[in-house]
Amino acid sequence: MVLEIAGLSPEEESVYALLVDFGRAGAADLAERDGMPVERMHRVLQSLTAKGLASPTDGTPPLYQAAPPDVALLPRLKRSADALDLAQHEAARLIESYRDTMRRRDAGQLLEVITGAEALRQHLRQIQTGVREEMLWFCKAQYVAMPSGSNTEEFEALARGVRYRVLYEKAFFDDEGAVDNVVAGVRAGEVARAVPQLPLRLAIADRAVAVFPLVAGGPHGSPEEPTTALVRDSNLLAALVALFERYWEDAVPLDVDDTGELSGTDGPAAPDVLAATDRRLLSLLVAGVADKAIASQMQLSRRTVQRRVQGMMERANAATRMQLAWQAARRGWL
Repeated sequence: MVLEIAGLSPEEESVYALLVDFGRAGAADLAERDGMPVERMHRVLQSLTAKGLASPTDGTPPLYQAAPPDVALLPRLKRSADALDLAQHEAARLIESYRDTMRRRDAGQLLEVITGAEALRQHLRQIQTGVREEMLWFCKAQYVAMPSGSNTEEFEALARGVRYRVLYEKAFFDDEGAVDNVVAGVRAGEVARAVPQLPLRLAIADRAVAVFPLVAGGPHGSPEEPTTALVRDSNLLAALVALFERYWEDAVPLDVDDTGELSGTDGPAAPDVLAATDRRLLSLLVAGVADKAIASQMQLSRRTVQRRVQGMMERANAATRMQLAWQAARRGWL
């Protein structure tokens, strides 16, 4: 019955529908039309009246007419919908509490083993369909389960506002069609960076669930089907997130220009050659030594120190001295 959610029994819903169709009718006519005993029809009509869904006339015997559905039903449906939402929130809280308890007692609730490429594809699609805020990816060369360009779930997630941060290793771009697919992802909103090499394949959804290989698989690994793990909220998951952030920090951003060219795919460049004087100056600066003291130690004028620092900032494309220190470490200047 459709109106059960509004608090109507099947009999009440049937009689109310008859009243809507009739406009006005007595208990005997309604009982005959519905095939219900008159005594029971009286009880149903009294119940509908008490719920504000019907009203009797003053005559004898009384005639009944239906209350307007928009006035009588919609408020009841809204109250029921609000109660249902509240129940769903409470159920979700209880489910999460139950899972937390089970995770502490049963390691099987923390880590699920996935065997086979098809099962892995399904899990990767499911976690992307359910992701709400952010996906983190390590993309290594030569796919195991999802060929480059086949991850349509990413574009759907990007369209609904999910942030994608993706790290590609240099060899990834040697795969056929890889560059074009990365360009498409970046243009759709993906934030991409490149590194020389990644330690493993990895996908993390909302920092709540991660998928990664348990043993090497794919073209350069085991010839058997890939064996991967799905891990939920735990210290292991926190370590995987930290691993991603560490690689992300050192990676080179991938940019797409107006012509569709992708830059940055070579990963971090070889360390720049820095003059010995600048290297010593920079080491003092990073150590927190003031410009005046640096000038005194190196027997340079304070203006020369500032000029050399400014030159290194321009060379490293750093807006602040703090950024210069970070870029110096990244470029191998220290």
